[in-house]
Amino acid sequence: MEYRGHELSANVSMLFTELPYPERFAAAAQAGFRVVESWWPFAVPDPSAAEIDDFVRTVRGAGVTLGALNFYGGDIAGGERGVASHPDRQEELAANVSAMVGIAERTGCRLFNLLYGQLDDRWLPDEQAKTALDAIRSAAAGVGALGGTVLIEPLTEGLNGRYPLLTADDVLAVIRGVDADNLSLLFDTFHLGSNGVDLLATAASVPVAHVQLADSPGRGEPGSGSLPIAATLDALKAAGYQGVAACEYKPTTDTLTSLAWLD
Repeated sequence: MEYRGHELSANVSMLFTELPYPERFAAAAQAGFRVVESWWPFAVPDPSAAEIDDFVRTVRGAGVTLGALNFYGGDIAGGERGVASHPDRQEELAANVSAMVGIAERTGCRLFNLLYGQLDDRWLPDEQAKTALDAIRSAAAGVGALGGTVLIEPLTEGLNGRYPLLTADDVLAVIRGVDADNLSLLFDTFHLGSNGVDLLATAASVPVAHVQLADSPGRGEPGSGSLPIAATLDALKAAGYQGVAACEYKPTTDTLTSLAWLD
């Protein structure tokens, strides 16, 4: 499935939620997607071998490629947005890196989204920043042996607690601080656009390893809001971006009907 010259992937944590999670991969394939991605699909950072086997079997059985996968981000449903910056969560993240490498080896996935974490008054800001840089550096080293890239994502202000990365510049400052060659901005149209970032200028000027699509306001499918998504994809293409564009939106109707924006 393509749009404006970009291969599209389906984020099955947000699309096809009419179905149980394991059935969404096959549903994406039936809808025409050859590539899928997902948030971390387990409740813990270090799932059992049997749980990983089931996940890998589900992906393979659907006949799709796993293009990107989120690292463990804590209790996302409960409001957490990553654990990288939290000094008391580093053992969890280290175990998760190991599990992620195992999944990557079996699926071919090479893009991994690592949420930074929210500011917490239990620690000084400088301590949290250093912890995050060290954690990101370790994650990059872990997946780097496979040729993997760690994605760092800004999130929408006001919807994600005290998450400190709001713009492309915020992410680029983190990447410079880590100083690893397999880190990249995750270009999410909803998060960047909601925070007032100029999508066209950023697309033309910032190296990008992965793109996610949702409109703003509302985070619905493209066309449900006011962001220049088509023009942004054109700008990314003109700048040399050749990766997929992931549909990571909350459908305003059922998922299949929401794909009408492609027409």
